[in-house]
Amino acid sequence: MAINAHLASGASSYRSAGISAYIRNLLHALKAEDGLYFKVLVGRDSNPEGAPLPLVRSTIPTATPLPRILWEQLALPAVLRRINADLLHAPAFVGPLLSHKPQVITVHDLSFMRYPAFFRRGNRLYLRTMTGIACRRASAVIAVSDFTKQEVVNLLKVPDSRVHTIYHGVQPRFCPRPREEVARFRAQQGLPERFILYMGTLEPRKNLLTLLRAFARLHDPTLHLVLAGGKGWLYDEIFDEIAALGINEVVHLPGYVPSDMQALWYNAAMAFAYLSHYEGFGLPIIEAQACGTPVLTGNTTALPEAAGDAALLVPPENVEAVAEGLHRLIRDTALRDTLRQRGRNHAAQFTWEKTAAQTTRLYRNILMEKRGS
Repeated sequence: MAINAHLASGASSYRSAGISAYIRNLLHALKAEDGLYFKVLVGRDSNPEGAPLPLVRSTIPTATPLPRILWEQLALPAVLRRINADLLHAPAFVGPLLSHKPQVITVHDLSFMRYPAFFRRGNRLYLRTMTGIACRRASAVIAVSDFTKQEVVNLLKVPDSRVHTIYHGVQPRFCPRPREEVARFRAQQGLPERFILYMGTLEPRKNLLTLLRAFARLHDPTLHLVLAGGKGWLYDEIFDEIAALGINEVVHLPGYVPSDMQALWYNAAMAFAYLSHYEGFGLPIIEAQACGTPVLTGNTTALPEAAGDAALLVPPENVEAVAEGLHRLIRDTALRDTLRQRGRNHAAQFTWEKTAAQTTRLYRNILMEKRGS
């Protein structure tokens, strides 16, 4: 069977997060066993960080959207025939519409339908048009949360029986680090002792304007806010808001954080805030919990599902409620201790081995149905 890994970037930028990280982690956890043999399809210049599976490299560069889409829709059907693939996993919303091979499609969220204004027009139109067609044609759809499953059923009109919830996993490196190592990291990065962390792409969907306004209401000169993440799109408002609120001195923007450094940022933070307008899952919440960092997140979309009983939930659009939540989290030592323990217990349920096992089981079921028909 084939896995389309053209989005598995090894570049040190925001493009290696999100879907790219999902693909890389899944590839590393999959195993060729029980009659399943994988071929991983990658671009000419892509680097899925040494995935332990055979690679099939395209002859054209597919690092930018238009060549990748053209390859996926026009060249991929011929590639699948050439390598004699029985099944294709398309891990990023869309598979080739001209191929008659069975397909599994992963849907990470439907924010481009719920919040179209947060997307560039071309991206929005492509995803709205192609995702629905691809999912309705697919043998199965993987949704990364129960919330996303219901979105796929309700918005894309895919039968419930063909949509399967399979959660992301958390890598073992996300864990509490020794106090001395964390103190050394803070000193190296020039970080204060007390700071609230956000980690993710700087983009409108992450609701960073509300976080900034809530943070400004705390009026605590010893407390800082770190917005760690690469610039995605439509991010100028974030910088304008920092200046307008007069909080330049206490807001830090370190840029994209490489994956092997993220655990130290979580460990160094007093609390983690993740208040997106819309999330299909919310893996950073669980990564922070695995590191023992108390979490403030929203009570909407998939955020409560990711957080479990191990985070403080607030209405993410309400500046006053977010400010009150931040205040509670930084002032209430007992609450932070409770959330640390609950968070680690909750995060332990999510592993990439479990994700891979459930995904492999789905592959086998589809292939068995195909052979029996």
